[in-house]
Amino acid sequence: MQDKPTATPPQPLAGLRVVEFTHMVMGPTCGMVLADMGAEVIKVEPIDGDRTRHLLGAGSGFFPLFNRNKKSMGIDLHDPVGAEVARKLCASADVVAENFKPGTMAKYGLDYNTLSATNPRLIYASHKGFLPGPYDHRTALDEVVQMMGGLAYMTGRPGDPLRAGTSVNDIMGGMFGAIGVLGALIQRGISGKGMEIQSALFENNVFLVGQHMLQYAITGQPAAPMPDRISAWGVYDVFNVKDGEQIFLAAVSDAQWATFCDALGFADLKADTRYASNNQRVTLRPTLLPLLRERLALRRADELVALFEKAGLPFAPIRRPEELYDDEHLLASGGLADITLPDGARAGQTAKTTLFPITMQGQRLGVRLQPPTLGQHTRELLSGLGYSSGDIDDLHRQAAVA
Repeated sequence: MQDKPTATPPQPLAGLRVVEFTHMVMGPTCGMVLADMGAEVIKVEPIDGDRTRHLLGAGSGFFPLFNRNKKSMGIDLHDPVGAEVARKLCASADVVAENFKPGTMAKYGLDYNTLSATNPRLIYASHKGFLPGPYDHRTALDEVVQMMGGLAYMTGRPGDPLRAGTSVNDIMGGMFGAIGVLGALIQRGISGKGMEIQSALFENNVFLVGQHMLQYAITGQPAAPMPDRISAWGVYDVFNVKDGEQIFLAAVSDAQWATFCDALGFADLKADTRYASNNQRVTLRPTLLPLLRERLALRRADELVALFEKAGLPFAPIRRPEELYDDEHLLASGGLADITLPDGARAGQTAKTTLFPITMQGQRLGVRLQPPTLGQHTRELLSGLGYSSGDIDDLHRQAAVA
């Protein structure tokens, strides 16, 4: 195993202040991306805390994953005093991010029009279910837009729509929000003025299935759900192999097909002119794949891994998420980092989390700040806004802040 990099990762957004009024996954993802790149991200939470701190089951990893490298400040926005604190905090910000229902932030004077009147350089990132239009009043969830946006149809088997196995729209919607912020920052550097940007779950989902929409526009044939799709490649599938194991194998060019046959000793298939081109192999998949399945069923998965890696062919063992904690590449390349859990039965204990999947100057962007406990930085931040120690104590006594 190679040594992990020791140099300090670049922080290209150092000095940028982001105030986020976010919850669940989409908005926090935007803040996490900016925080990982060095921005000071202040998470404003209700005084009883972000609900994701205590979710069970599939939601139990939300808060510690999407809220690292942030500071926490608890504010009661329903209290006029608390709302005033929030507006004062936003006046100090370069970026404000939120993901509440349309109209919610305006109730507290925290909408873009109100805040930009006194802070014209402000960049305001709204994360919504839908961009402005006939649906924008609806309540959206990742699952909702996957169902109405064609992704669940494409993922499941015919007649059995199935959501993707992770929060794809929430996560990517937050990433697109962060991309919008970065673009707005460049424009602000030119014009000196901020702007409002919006990212939305439904439009994100439609972007993801755009390739299938264009497939229909070009061919006139509706895209079939992925399990029944007409593959673009002759060999591109999961195979059941010896001892009940499974492995994904592919050969996506004619050169790879020749290498595939050589690696597996399938000289007869290599010589068979019916399989000479990829398009021929696609047309003959109904007969070719059963033949390959029969032969590959006699091979062990580890044997196929060794053969395909040596030959430079695409392959993938079928892994469960928890098995990735032992992945040699992630361990050797520093793709996992320790965090201290802030809440729940394991509060104070260490767990490993995944890092943002880029490098800068050869470095992964690591964990600078642990996922915060509720209100961990409230006093520090209020002091920075000019509140005296006595004022801060008064705010706490009024329960305007936590």
